[in-house]
Amino acid sequence: MSKGPGLFADIGKKARDLLTRDYNTDQKFSISTNTLSGLALTSTVLKKGVVHAADVSTQYKYRNALFDIKIDTDSILMTTITITEILPSTKAIASFKVPDYNSSKLEVQYFHDHATVTATAALKQNPLVDVTATLGSPTISFGAEAGYDTTSRSFTKYNFGISVTKPDKCASVILGDKADSIKASFLQHLDESKSSAAVGEVYRKFSTNENVITVGGLYAVDHLTSVKAKLNSNGKLGALVQHEVLPKSIVTISGEIDTKTLEKYPRFGLSLALKP
Repeated sequence: MSKGPGLFADIGKKARDLLTRDYNTDQKFSISTNTLSGLALTSTVLKKGVVHAADVSTQYKYRNALFDIKIDTDSILMTTITITEILPSTKAIASFKVPDYNSSKLEVQYFHDHATVTATAALKQNPLVDVTATLGSPTISFGAEAGYDTTSRSFTKYNFGISVTKPDKCASVILGDKADSIKASFLQHLDESKSSAAVGEVYRKFSTNENVITVGGLYAVDHLTSVKAKLNSNGKLGALVQHEVLPKSIVTISGEIDTKTLEKYPRFGLSLALKP
């Protein structure tokens, strides 16, 4: 694949991940193993409130094809097949659920040095179609996204974005919700290893005059332990600690508190991921 501007979904992704990734208030345990044949097996148990769930997933790579299969306690089987270089600079992704066949989708991605185009369609009689296009380079890119419902013959969404990426910083602006909202974010790495960073995000929804400002950061205590925290203008404070207990095996403890209603108990989450 070429080193072009990336996907439209990549616009603002670094800042978004720092503010949302690994934050949770559930209890989650997963263990992964790999066989000599290249088959990866992952078992996950999740407790969300009083609800318990579990799933088993397998991943197998054969030449230019990657197969992901997951089955959960509700007997739902989800399969994703990813094929790279089916045509030059092209990737195809097919996914479907059993017994919910209406959820089947096919996505095709095309990568060029100065453009990336994707098209996604639901595999049913009257599909929803999503198309994205990104122009530019790895340093600066402009993108647009649109969704079309072939049943109602109307657009379900259209969004626009711009991203600027430097070795130690990145910034993005996304006009979303059919031009009803705007989100601007900025991320600054604080060291050469990019293990510590600061991030800020401003969100405004025009129809409701809603404004949300979020700031956060990542700090590497050492090569095994990192700390993240975030606070928004609504008073929601979140924090987490991640520690690598064994090579590739990480325990995460996270919590969230509403500083405007301190009488409520904070919510905590625990995640343990074990890998060989």
